[in-house]
Amino acid sequence: MPAAAPAIPPADRDRLIRLGARLRLRRKAQKVSAVAAAEAAGISRVTLHRIESGEPGVAIGLWVAVAGALGLALELGDPASPAAAAPLPERIVLEEYPQLRALAWQLEGVQALTPAEALALYERNWKHVDRAALSAKEAALVEALSQALGAGRLLV
Repeated sequence: MPAAAPAIPPADRDRLIRLGARLRLRRKAQKVSAVAAAEAAGISRVTLHRIESGEPGVAIGLWVAVAGALGLALELGDPASPAAAAPLPERIVLEEYPQLRALAWQLEGVQALTPAEALALYERNWKHVDRAALSAKEAALVEALSQALGAGRLLV
């Protein structure tokens, strides 16, 4: 039986959950199975599931191995020096991103959002996103929003 997960502050727990979700999003966007990703990272499928679920008891080296296997650089440095991010448009047109449009159902008459508004919608409602239905374009948007507005950290 695994040891109990360490007690961490709720904000840090939320960051791990978003990081795990972002790793899962990246894996699915690349159409890589959990088994293949786990093998590439040198871990078990169960450990990959624990990482993608944001469990704090998984060693940091394994998180880095998964990120590397998926072609991501896991920034462990100073969050005050953000990684270079792709430029974002001033407005994100909802019609171009079906999952975001579905999350914005209550915003009557709104055709576009600012990047900050879009990221906030994704983060608040991530459990409602059909990750399997994310287009490559929308997955790239989520990643770009996380990079640009998350100071280079993996946020989703």
